[in-house]
Amino acid sequence: MQKKNMINRRDFLKTGMAAGAGLAMSRNVTAGTAAGSGGTDTLNIGLIGVGEQGRVLINSILKIPDVRFRAVCEIWSYNQRYGSNYLRRFGHDVNAYEDYREMLDAEPDLDAVIVATPDWVHGPQTIDALNAGKHVYCEKLMSNSIDDARKMVEAANETGKLLQIGHQRRSNPRYIHAYEKLLTEAEIFGGPFNYANAQWNRARSEPARWPERFEMDESELNKFGYGSMSELINWRWFKKYGGGPISDLGAHQIDIFNWFFKARPSGVIASGGIDYYDYFEHNDHVMAIYDYETNSGTARAFYQVLTTTSALGYHERFMGLDGTLSISESPTWNQAYREAHAESWDKYVEQGILKKTAGGTDADSDEGLVDVRETAVLDAWDLPVVLDKPIHQPHVENFFDAIRNGTPLTCPAEEGFASAVTVLKVNEAVSHQKRIAFDSKDFVV
Repeated sequence: MQKKNMINRRDFLKTGMAAGAGLAMSRNVTAGTAAGSGGTDTLNIGLIGVGEQGRVLINSILKIPDVRFRAVCEIWSYNQRYGSNYLRRFGHDVNAYEDYREMLDAEPDLDAVIVATPDWVHGPQTIDALNAGKHVYCEKLMSNSIDDARKMVEAANETGKLLQIGHQRRSNPRYIHAYEKLLTEAEIFGGPFNYANAQWNRARSEPARWPERFEMDESELNKFGYGSMSELINWRWFKKYGGGPISDLGAHQIDIFNWFFKARPSGVIASGGIDYYDYFEHNDHVMAIYDYETNSGTARAFYQVLTTTSALGYHERFMGLDGTLSISESPTWNQAYREAHAESWDKYVEQGILKKTAGGTDADSDEGLVDVRETAVLDAWDLPVVLDKPIHQPHVENFFDAIRNGTPLTCPAEEGFASAVTVLKVNEAVSHQKRIAFDSKDFVV
């Protein structure tokens, strides 16, 4: 296992690979107050975790008016100084803390807390923040423990505070358009989808490194539950701290299965292994097949996460009798494909639901002797919705709108919990090499 590696400061800040990274509201919540605790329209927030994901969220939130960072909490002094100095450059006067409990005690005027730490501490940090009277935005995966995720939902219900889970696709206007207009309203794919597949393929990479002169000593690491700097920096690959690639990457897309199928899975089979990264604990690739019992019958979804090839990137595809939807946070993979037998989609262009793909299609080509059932090239149509913001910004905007105006959360605690159960059971299926059946009670708090 890699212990120490030097990296220059410029490369380190560039990669941002540092520790601490981390549907309507179904209950009555203390929300809809148009002012923050300070009696103005400004919301005061604190951030727990200034690693890779914490920095992503900082940059998204800085683009949102009337939101002020008042505190940051980070166990690694290197990240803590970075976050504090960075926010002060943008006029945010923040206090810095090592212990999040000290931050909660010392900052009574915080309206909300952003939790962007490793998955294993999401539970206690979120629960303590809710009990302190703060609304919470918690990064996905909700927790690497189903029991902790359940307790988080219970705490949100008991305190009446908002808990948004960071499955940001649920606030992405392109996904909302696809769900509401294409799938639900127009049913242009011939009714509900029958099948889905999704993938996140990521190129081979070496373990994240850290500048040796900023390394935490062993006693300090142990105080926060880490055995080494490698565990702190590369926490996603260790079973104590996270759920592995199926959780870190797959959770985003598997959550979309639940959303677009309008159901919870009834079972999952999966296979995976450690084929390359033998110095870590989690499988470096996983392939899973879910069964869903929907209102229109059984649907099935295949998912794969690979960490040694970036081929074809990351996207989701949903297939119905009359067409297929390809969708992604990346602008590359967002098209709808009409089956040859389906009625014309021209009316959907007129309604603004679809946009004809520039350059046309090869669907009408008669070159060669082919079996069109196997090789037909389908008409391609674009989705007319473009996200012109950082991908996380709409999701945190939804969270802040919910605090101010009572806007329904797009991923409240119950939805995040269902996704956590759906994802974490995959590792169990791989480990036991058998199909894991879900009971409807598994998804109920």
